[in-house]
Amino acid sequence: MNRTFHQKNAIVCGSTQGIGKACALLLASLGANVTLIARNAQALEDTITQLNSSEGQRHQRIVADFAQPDQLKEQLLLNLRQPVHILVNNTGGPSSGKAVEANTQSFIQAFQQHLICNQMLVQTVVEGMKKEGYGRIINIISTSVKQPIANLGVSNTIRGAVANWAKTLSMELAPFGITVNNVLPGATKTARLESLIQQKAAQSGKSTLQIIEEMQREIPAARFAEAEEVAEAVAFLASDAASYINGVNLPVDGGRTGSL
Repeated sequence: MNRTFHQKNAIVCGSTQGIGKACALLLASLGANVTLIARNAQALEDTITQLNSSEGQRHQRIVADFAQPDQLKEQLLLNLRQPVHILVNNTGGPSSGKAVEANTQSFIQAFQQHLICNQMLVQTVVEGMKKEGYGRIINIISTSVKQPIANLGVSNTIRGAVANWAKTLSMELAPFGITVNNVLPGATKTARLESLIQQKAAQSGKSTLQIIEEMQREIPAARFAEAEEVAEAVAFLASDAASYINGVNLPVDGGRTGSL
């Protein structure tokens, strides 16, 4: 398998922590020029210094808050000068809670942060991908698109919308050498997982260790994923070797999801 992204330009969103950062580090280590996007300027500076920088590699950062789609669009227009070959759409998930109890603004905000911003990013890069004859659009979503997760009502709803948006794009863009795929992480060692564990512990009166043990019993692999393991799936889908894989939902969950 061709494991080099030399002379390939990649955008990685939410790239200062967790899965996004792991993706940025891996793609850079494989030769890609990486554009980091996140809302925290200092965290972006810290991350960009950690990226592999072999001769000829050029990395950059874009400060943008996905809660403000117009700001994202403005920053993309100001900062992107080269064609983009790889786009990794990734942003933090909505707050936990039941769907029936969520206010409408929660759905609107999540829709903007996930689907609207993804759409802006795709529209910004797609013409360049067509000209290059090479495009990989990879969306970091959730296993909830296959099997809804309890107490994540808003997230389940929006993630499903993003998955169907991506499937539609995959059919529209395939003739141009562009693939669109979704990576569905299961429980992964990130700040979001830590937050969800703390919330479950507080709501149930159990210790965080008890919650962790309960969650891991539901996973055939009997452990949480490392962010780097999810990044490896992203790198594969971004590679030449995955040129005929298009429009799929790829769980990276240790076998937890109870559906095909």
